[in-house]
Amino acid sequence: MAQKPLSSVPRPVLALLAAALAAQLAWSGAARPLAPPGSSAATGMPPPPPLDALRVASLGEPLAASRLVMLHAQSLDERPGAQASWRGMDYAALRSWLARALDLDPRSQYPLLAASHVYSAVNDQARTRVMLDFVHQRFKEDPDRRWPWLAHAAIAARHQLRDPRLAHQYAQALRLHATGPTVPAWARELDTVLQRDTSGLDALRAVAGGLLAGGHTTDPHELELLSRRLEQADAAAAGKPGF
Repeated sequence: MAQKPLSSVPRPVLALLAAALAAQLAWSGAARPLAPPGSSAATGMPPPPPLDALRVASLGEPLAASRLVMLHAQSLDERPGAQASWRGMDYAALRSWLARALDLDPRSQYPLLAASHVYSAVNDQARTRVMLDFVHQRFKEDPDRRWPWLAHAAIAARHQLRDPRLAHQYAQALRLHATGPTVPAWARELDTVLQRDTSGLDALRAVAGGLLAGGHTTDPHELELLSRRLEQADAAAAGKPGF
């Protein structure tokens, strides 16, 4: 089934979903004590609404609900200095928001793309591990479609976390479970690639570039995020701060 653009969803449905999200956020904020600036509780990341409530509120438009959930989660990183704020963000709550979006639209690649390419880039190993584990766990549900994000998780584990054992675990999962005809051979051979003396930047560019060139993602938001990661890799290769 083709994914509808958010603009095609009737305004009453969007309004109802937005109201449900707002009510949940207001309730969560009122139920929690005030937290000092910089703490995880001060980042505006309460738990997401229950999945059943979002499905009811969607009025048969779960794809729109999924996109709204992602828009809310990403609204926190559109502020100046957002990457620094990720170090104070409650990543357990963030993982729950991404899971809600994926549960509402299991065919969407956007939550896994955001987890593997955006939120895992935080300069905090514990938070990075939360995102990579999320990608690994949800990969198991649909390996032949979700392999790209576990491939990047393996690269992040090897070069960002410097954890070759975890990288091997992810690469082995790709080899054993991503066996469909649309999965490229290099994805199943990633374990061998990671054992070579290849920089994280080169591996990142190879994976992201391959995804773009191979047409494995077509959603405009996904394409924008992948393009941004390639630009960051190129900037880092030129001597600027990056992955």
